[in-house]
Amino acid sequence: MAEPEIMKGTTTLGIVFKDGVVLATEKRATMGYMIASKRAKKVYQIADRIGMTTAGGVGDAQQLARIMTVECRLFQMRRAKPITVGAASTLLSNYLNQNRYYPYYVQLLVGGVDRTGPSVYSVDALGGATREDDIVATGSGSPMAYGVLEDRFKRDMSEEEAIELAVRSLRAAMRRDSGSGEGVHVVVITADRYEELSEERADQIIAAATAA
Repeated sequence: MAEPEIMKGTTTLGIVFKDGVVLATEKRATMGYMIASKRAKKVYQIADRIGMTTAGGVGDAQQLARIMTVECRLFQMRRAKPITVGAASTLLSNYLNQNRYYPYYVQLLVGGVDRTGPSVYSVDALGGATREDDIVATGSGSPMAYGVLEDRFKRDMSEEEAIELAVRSLRAAMRRDSGSGEGVHVVVITADRYEELSEERADQIIAAATAA
């Protein structure tokens, strides 16, 4: 009997801008050649100013998001201070490393703002965690996304510039990667807020930048 197909999600990215971090994903989940969902959630808030993006198995990603949300809350309760982005990445890395014989089918980004400023980390299925200086993308659409990110990124971008770059990069991936599609999900994290943008708002930012 053939094993059932795992529902998978694909392109995600993170951008560090002057005052925070943009995390963005597309919304398609696939099972082989079938589009299993057109509204897959791939960005999860795991702490007040920290988000996690997921590429890979949807079930594994949802389980890890639940675990990390609880662990970040426990950290704050025990130590009476918010967990840092680096500490959250290390915690996630340790958990994945402990399960390396039965690894979670995921590739993750952890990004946000803490007392040291904005940062984003990539975490692989076996627990390897790397701090990324400026930009990072994961999933099967990441080569196309990187083409736009590498070409257009500049240091100390404004929030609007970072959102525009994130959306353009995702749409480049969606045009060429069959596992990516169905719209974009953009989250902006600063010292003051964690905000999920509507796709209409993202389109407005793109339109304003194009008209300028």
